[in-house]
Amino acid sequence: MRKDSKLSRMLHVLLHMARENKPFTSDYIAEMLDTNPVVVRRTMSGLKKAGFVDSEKGPGGGWTLVQDLKDISLYDIYLAVGEPSIFAIGNQNEEPNCLVEVVVNRSLDQAFINAQQILISNLKATTLAQLAHEFQIEWDQHIANK
Repeated sequence: MRKDSKLSRMLHVLLHMARENKPFTSDYIAEMLDTNPVVVRRTMSGLKKAGFVDSEKGPGGGWTLVQDLKDISLYDIYLAVGEPSIFAIGNQNEEPNCLVEVVVNRSLDQAFINAQQILISNLKATTLAQLAHEFQIEWDQHIANK
């Protein structure tokens, strides 16, 4: 099963937007992500509806970040990109006739719920400002080692 990378890709774009502090066209973002501008517009529209970005048409236009990074959690972006599926694994049969499968499903379902709660908690606790700060540390170390 193919991984859903919308969350990761949009976090990447938003951090670049914050760093460069200029409008990004859908074409520019599409090139950055090696995808189609239509896909970018569709995904960015969720971020716009959530109030994280805005768009301006015409020359000099594009997508701009309109909210402070400290006010945006990774969970906020997760919701804005459509709550992509967290797990690629699941139960074979949701309503099994076999009692062994009932027990297996119950156990796996609880494990999935527990894991999802931990992930959601971590996403809520992490802001884009924290990621931007971590990037700056990495960047400074990279420059110092050149």
